[in-house]
Amino acid sequence: MRCFICALTLWLAVVAATAHAQTVDRLRTFADCAGRLSAVMEYQWMFDGAASEQTKAQRAAVIELIEAIMPQDAGRQVLHWRITAKQAQSALLTRATFNDDPGDAAWAMQTAERFRAECTSMLLS
Repeated sequence: MRCFICALTLWLAVVAATAHAQTVDRLRTFADCAGRLSAVMEYQWMFDGAASEQTKAQRAAVIELIEAIMPQDAGRQVLHWRITAKQAQSALLTRATFNDDPGDAAWAMQTAERFRAECTSMLLS
């Protein structure tokens, strides 16, 4: 009986750790997407103002997802993830727009679009 209780305790610890890891993974994904969509929205302000409204709504939806699952003590980490993802997305969009190499510019735009699509595909229309 004692061995069963030890095994059950170990199993519960593993399940709890797995659930925590999954929550952190989801939180990181949502934070990355909020950052990426922020960069896309700012890019659209310069080049496609009308599209920025839809991106703004998508970004708001992702922020709601963050707020729904974020532990109280994770705010700084989430902000760091958002800023890092925003900088990376902005760099891709800048590279795509102001690049003298058409092939590299196309790659950067395709990559930026793929990242944006991965984020918006999580949301209900």
